[in-house]
Amino acid sequence: MVGAKPWNRANGICKELYYNKSMSCLDLSKRIKKSLPHTSLRLNELIAKGAVVENGYAPSTGGRKPLMYSLAGDFMFTLAVAVDQFVVRMVLMDMQRQMASQVHEATINFYENIGYAKALADEIENYVSASGVDKDQIAGIGIAMPGFIDADKGINYTIAGSAPIVPIISEKLGIKVYVDNDSSVIGLAEQKFGAAGKIKNAMVINIGWGVGLGLILDGRLFRGTNGFAGEFSHIPMFSNNKLCACGKHGCLETESSLTVIVEKAKERLRNGELSSLTSKEIENDNIERSFRSVKDAALKGDKLAIGLFSEAGYNIGRGVAILAHLLNPELIVLSGRGASAGKIWEAPIQQALNEHCIPRLSENLKIIVSKLGHQAELLGAAALVMEGFDENDMDSYVESYRKKMAV
Repeated sequence: MVGAKPWNRANGICKELYYNKSMSCLDLSKRIKKSLPHTSLRLNELIAKGAVVENGYAPSTGGRKPLMYSLAGDFMFTLAVAVDQFVVRMVLMDMQRQMASQVHEATINFYENIGYAKALADEIENYVSASGVDKDQIAGIGIAMPGFIDADKGINYTIAGSAPIVPIISEKLGIKVYVDNDSSVIGLAEQKFGAAGKIKNAMVINIGWGVGLGLILDGRLFRGTNGFAGEFSHIPMFSNNKLCACGKHGCLETESSLTVIVEKAKERLRNGELSSLTSKEIENDNIERSFRSVKDAALKGDKLAIGLFSEAGYNIGRGVAILAHLLNPELIVLSGRGASAGKIWEAPIQQALNEHCIPRLSENLKIIVSKLGHQAELLGAAALVMEGFDENDMDSYVESYRKKMAV
């Protein structure tokens, strides 16, 4: 194309190196579907600009060892933001997916704050200003958050006021902003960096204050017609007359979320059940701290705490059985905040599958706990930026990088 920036010709190289960390020229050419000479030429252009570095030779079983390439770690950064109903976490990550700053946490009222988007924009701006990283070196801000999100318009319809997240934050900071549902983002993280990388059909269960779902179908992250797919929490499963956050009754979330585990722990201690847990540990306004106490007790073998996780896990398993009948996946990944409880989830979910799923559908369905855990959302938010990254914009990052190196 006449007048196109040279980076357009290198389209895809940066993304492949970001996701794979280190690749040979031959492997890169296969992934971007360009000839070897073409790929080599573009790599040399990127090396000359400082965006790519050579990092030695790969092991070889015979013949000439291939030279490996990777992105310069501090060439540019992504800002990953993970939002839940109670806490906002954010961190700057370099091009080697390493944290370039400490994870920052803030509390903003998700449901009631009509000015949520503005408050979030202010928090992000203050964090960037304190980080010491020039805004011109930030490729984008990726935001993972609960709710019904129109990723194209950048609107979260669940937040008070149907907040236009992307327009407000991008205008304030002058940085590209990408937003998507937290469970879809966690699904993206598991696909790019986790257990679902080579799996064509997988269900990524986001166990948190709700129970979300990232769907990987035929090797692609499935978001549905409006981007609202994966509202696993709100499958109507119980006749318990419990009001869900969505306004309906009897949703899966009302018997299986981490919030429910904490509330049931409080109730049972009040009723005098024996446990190593104490009311003092969980009777507070900090639900994160309360959940950690219940989880730690379960991992130490406390019968009450283990029972609470087993109940929630069994209910999640019933929901998974429904999805297994519909979608016939080959893998279930247990991810998100709740994954920190580890294998304690596996047995009750498997029990529910044994009881409620046709054996031919469940016998080869594998359940694993994510190794990414609570960091999956931040990694996915960073990946969200790279998914939307336009290598036509590379020149601006090159210039910022050169100025930084010249100082």
